[in-house]
Amino acid sequence: MQNFSLHTHTIGFDGQHTEAQMLEKAQSLGWEKIGFSNHFIVCPYVKETKMYEAALKRGYQNIYSSSFEEAIEKFKPHYERIDDLKQKTGFPIFKGMEVDFFLDDDWRKGFEQALKVLKPDYLIGSAHFVATKNTLFNTHDLEHAEKKEQNHLLHRYYQNVRAAAGSGLFNFMAHLDLMKKVGLGREDMWLEDEKQTIEVVSKAGLAVEINTSGFKLSYNEPYPSKRIISLLAEYNVPVIISDDAHNIERLGDKFDEAEQMVQEAGIKKFYDPFKIRRNQTRKDKEKRSL
Repeated sequence: MQNFSLHTHTIGFDGQHTEAQMLEKAQSLGWEKIGFSNHFIVCPYVKETKMYEAALKRGYQNIYSSSFEEAIEKFKPHYERIDDLKQKTGFPIFKGMEVDFFLDDDWRKGFEQALKVLKPDYLIGSAHFVATKNTLFNTHDLEHAEKKEQNHLLHRYYQNVRAAAGSGLFNFMAHLDLMKKVGLGREDMWLEDEKQTIEVVSKAGLAVEINTSGFKLSYNEPYPSKRIISLLAEYNVPVIISDDAHNIERLGDKFDEAEQMVQEAGIKKFYDPFKIRRNQTRKDKEKRSL
């Protein structure tokens, strides 16, 4: 069973525990490494949307930024804490981001500049929104939209996921069918969008996460759905299991169920971006013990 997670969230963003607390839990589980991947969401009009009002009420304002400069300043102390922990403990800890991709040339230029400043170890591509005409729609906005608008926005959602997958920016893609969180996208009519998305992912050489937070829903399956997992197997796409943990209790949750599901689907490739580094770390430890 996979004994690490690279999709986690900490306090100061929308998590419930500190980096140190998450690390302590990971060590108690016998894990070999952990990665922190707080939300990196930059959109110039994000603070004018309804969802930002909800974020303020929940204390999650730090996950949204209207400029890259603002997002960088939020991430700097977070990354400094990770560096300190890594130095003190010697444990393999990696600095990541869960990035909401926006199909915009200015966004890409700003993001690439932010990467030069922050220097993350890995990037998770994600889509929590549909952007249209200076408005962001999140999952709950789509849930309450009229059916015709729902279908239009859901098509836009998958277009955005495909654009992110084809951008060349990311190591793996998160919760491809997040919209099923509110019951959307489960009908057979969405199979073509799903197939086109997996084709882009496969062509880009990306991995896809099997996100166990989906098991909390009534469908008894992770993100993505069993239907999409079958497509991942068909296109020989590598997978990585993620808990999307926002607290220490969620670390490693349902990993055994997810692993069994993907093996039964015929998936052969499991993705580990730091396997070489892990082996090198072991060699370094052996040298120091001589």
